[in-house]
Amino acid sequence: MFKKTLLNAVVLSTLLSVPSVYAANVPTGVHLAKNQSIVIDNKAEPETLDPQLIEGMPAMHIAVQLFEGLVNLDANGKVTPGVATSWENKGNKEFIFHLRHDAKWSNGKSVTAQDFVYAWRRLVTPKLASPYAYYLQLTGIDNVDAIVNGKKAPDTLGVKAIDRYTLKVTLAKQVPYFVKMMACTAVFPVYPPAVEKWGDQWTQPKHMVSNGAYKLSKWVVNSQIVMTRDPDYWNNSKTVISKVTMLPIADSVAAMNRYFAGEIDISKFPVEQYKHLKKDDPNQLRITGALGSYYYSFNMKKAPFNDIRVRKALSYAIDRNIITKDILAQGQLPAYTLTPASVDGFTPPTPAYATWSQAKRLKVARQLMSEAGYGQQGKHLNVTILYNTNNINKKLALAIGQMWKQLGVNVHLENQEWKSYLQTLQQQKFDVARTDWYGDYNEPSTFLSLLTTNNVQNNPKYANPKYDALINTAMHTASVKKRAEDYRQAELLLAKDMPIAPIYQFVNARLVRPTVGGYPMHNAMDQYYVKNMYMKAK
Repeated sequence: MFKKTLLNAVVLSTLLSVPSVYAANVPTGVHLAKNQSIVIDNKAEPETLDPQLIEGMPAMHIAVQLFEGLVNLDANGKVTPGVATSWENKGNKEFIFHLRHDAKWSNGKSVTAQDFVYAWRRLVTPKLASPYAYYLQLTGIDNVDAIVNGKKAPDTLGVKAIDRYTLKVTLAKQVPYFVKMMACTAVFPVYPPAVEKWGDQWTQPKHMVSNGAYKLSKWVVNSQIVMTRDPDYWNNSKTVISKVTMLPIADSVAAMNRYFAGEIDISKFPVEQYKHLKKDDPNQLRITGALGSYYYSFNMKKAPFNDIRVRKALSYAIDRNIITKDILAQGQLPAYTLTPASVDGFTPPTPAYATWSQAKRLKVARQLMSEAGYGQQGKHLNVTILYNTNNINKKLALAIGQMWKQLGVNVHLENQEWKSYLQTLQQQKFDVARTDWYGDYNEPSTFLSLLTTNNVQNNPKYANPKYDALINTAMHTASVKKRAEDYRQAELLLAKDMPIAPIYQFVNARLVRPTVGGYPMHNAMDQYYVKNMYMKAK
């Protein structure tokens, strides 16, 4: 152990207290089904299964079954060991992870520290153009910005394999919550020989080598992804379910119908069915708070959305109470900030417009539109709302379109499938886009960093140096109180500049068959692992 002093320490090293491994825990007396297979509605076709290229929840839900990072999350969203059995923290700037010796790839080869080094260097290399390269930039790891910007080679990244089972990470600044960030798919390891041999085809079933509890058996695009239990997984003896089938069903009505027909075990459902389901099938409903926000992004590179008066008017005219209480009605909360109330250790501020009545918001919105030259006779604003295929997205776009008509706005809807929608966002070919974000880790920066100037996930292309400075300072400050104040000021800046219109805070709402055991009840990050579940006999 390293020497410690209470004051003026040159180096502070702590071997963290590591919680026990989270795995399937079948209660005494529970009879298991003979057929241990599960079918899950996964909402959309994943854009990729490459950990370093994933940017959407549909792909993430699959990837956490196939791969395993340094740490996992338990049923409450708390960090538990993954490939790393323990870790040391030296002053929030140096982290040493000790990897388990029995971690294996699906071909039986050992998972090593060098595999993580390879994956992280790959993540930030400009040639890959990963939409999540920014994620490693958030950690402040040594040389990451210069590498992403093409000024240094990937092998200068501040990550090193001390030996086969010891990984050392060096940060340029303090990041107290660094270990929390290691549960994200972007920093999962990949098997170098498979990537090098097969290139962008390495994620196909016949080529993929993975290190999670399951391995990829079948991938039929827009139909199903099938995974089977990997006998080489280090904790396979604690895994119960043998086969996992994920279905990309965009239509929530179709998903629910297949659920009640017995074809699906975990499914979403149409929001209008919530009251009926709560009355007739309450034991199958799972509604929990979620670390996620739903919002509209304004394209600030395009007139008239570069006019703050227009952006504020459109935001103010959205009646969030109607959306949450009448349209969604599952416990969602109106949102006036990007950071949801469910984030750990932070209470978002209340912007002034959040305290107004909707009548006052609408009155101010009309005044702003008039000042911007719209709403007058014969002069109307035409707005296209971009959204990805989903019943709720369409329903909300229609409702918000009606709300905006009160400002004299003509609204058109543009629906795209998930992959096309992501490309349209990246290419900045939209007026207003439905966007959302689920936290990659439980800390405000997972949301607020999105709108820093150089973040590739900054869909509105918001650029405010004061905002950037607040987030940069907060992310590298050890004081929880000081971080919270900086985050608070950043949220108030967003309310002032309105690059986005926050709409509501998510809940995780699913139908879960009573025969499914081990489904996480309180995980706000919505990151579930099938290896921790089991199927009960009927």
